[in-house]
Amino acid sequence: MTRLVPLVAVALWVGSTLVCAELRWSTRRNLHDRVRPYVAGNGRASRPIGVLSVASFRDVLAPVAHQFGDRLAQLGGVHDDVATRLHRVHDPDDPITFRLRQFGWSLGALLAGAAATIVAAPPPLIALLLVAGSPTLTFLVIEDRLQRRSVAWQRAVFDELPVAAEQLGMLLSSGYSIGAAVARLGRRGHGAVARDLRRVSTRAQQGLSDTEALREWADGAGVEEVHDLVAVLALDRETTDLGRLVSDEAHRVRNAAHRLQIERIERRAQQVWIPVTVAALVPGVLFLAAPFLQAMQLFSGG
Repeated sequence: MTRLVPLVAVALWVGSTLVCAELRWSTRRNLHDRVRPYVAGNGRASRPIGVLSVASFRDVLAPVAHQFGDRLAQLGGVHDDVATRLHRVHDPDDPITFRLRQFGWSLGALLAGAAATIVAAPPPLIALLLVAGSPTLTFLVIEDRLQRRSVAWQRAVFDELPVAAEQLGMLLSSGYSIGAAVARLGRRGHGAVARDLRRVSTRAQQGLSDTEALREWADGAGVEEVHDLVAVLALDRETTDLGRLVSDEAHRVRNAAHRLQIERIERRAQQVWIPVTVAALVPGVLFLAAPFLQAMQLFSGG
């Protein structure tokens, strides 16, 4: 265990150095900060990064953390990258910030496991589990939390899509354009689809066409029914009865949601029989054990 003492000491030294590098009383103001008040535009140019600072440490660690985190997520069965999932759930963090925070918590778990190993001096196997298992578990817990949020958002979009598609079809049939109908649904709704449609309207105001903004939503949502609905909406310039086509697509989505709901109900009904079966088998095994043991004694001549 004494071999871990230098490792912990080096980690504490690096951490304290990074913290002190950000404190004004421990560092001398660089030339950029001293000249900035006298530069035109208040010196808003990018600030040079020191040799050893939090910014430089972030720039070096960010690509490694991002790539390594994506590889571990793929090994865990996650197919969407972290940028897509963060965009899907409307998380304000960028992928680099998320990965760095994730690895920061993992590093803290590693140091905590190493400190617990030094203090408690457990057997080698337990020490290995503490040192190697705690950061891995921390990483997987944070990754699983984001994945659960992503899956829950996709389920909410799928559940709300039939109603939203029907309302969209009625608005298009009453004379609304696609952009106006999407903006109205996003403004009046409060669910997952409404929040996504508000972002679609924002992207359209930023210069994208309505079709491009809707396709961007479909690619980010990762729901097959959203892709089908957007494919129908893309026929705006090719048909004069878009409202009826959208209403038909809403009816198809509602039927798919109904089938999925029936599958969920049947699955839960089958899960109810698991404890009932176990509760019935245990007393049966106990009742059969006594005659079985008596028969074994009889045939063994006991």
